[in-house]
Amino acid sequence: MRLKEQYKTEIAPALMKKFGYKSVMQIPRLDKIVINVGCGEARDNPKVLEAILGDLAKITGQKAVICKAKKSVANFKVRAGMPIGAKVTLRGDRMYDFMERLFYVALPRVRDFHGISPNGFDGRGNYSFGLKDQLIFPEIDYDKIDKVRGMDISFVTTAKTDEEARELLTMLGAPFTR
Repeated sequence: MRLKEQYKTEIAPALMKKFGYKSVMQIPRLDKIVINVGCGEARDNPKVLEAILGDLAKITGQKAVICKAKKSVANFKVRAGMPIGAKVTLRGDRMYDFMERLFYVALPRVRDFHGISPNGFDGRGNYSFGLKDQLIFPEIDYDKIDKVRGMDISFVTTAKTDEEARELLTMLGAPFTR
């Protein structure tokens, strides 16, 4: 059973019962997933950004957006408007497909994987964590990459507290460490 249907049939009623919500609109749900790859070397070599955009498109199945610097920072040799990374915002079916692949295929491929840290909550019901390399995704071919790059993945939920969000993500299959 896919995660979206499982949420509607099993997870939402369980959350409603556990937290004692009065309305179905109070039940927390996953709003979006944002995948961000920052690369400082893109200011020197524009080909790096193309490689990142290609990798993100393969991993998520959606075209990535180039992120540009908002301010000039002399210490980093960055001017306002320079490309410094890429991001993808996933919603709907693509979001659930990516989450399934992340939790059940990609993360178990990490060496010495014991689960993701439960400390990545922000106090408002959102969860973020980082990956050290993009090679854990089966879509990425080892021979075709120029450099190993990490990425930040953020799960944005409608939950009001971290406890509600953690319960939601656990029920959706997030492998938190105990």
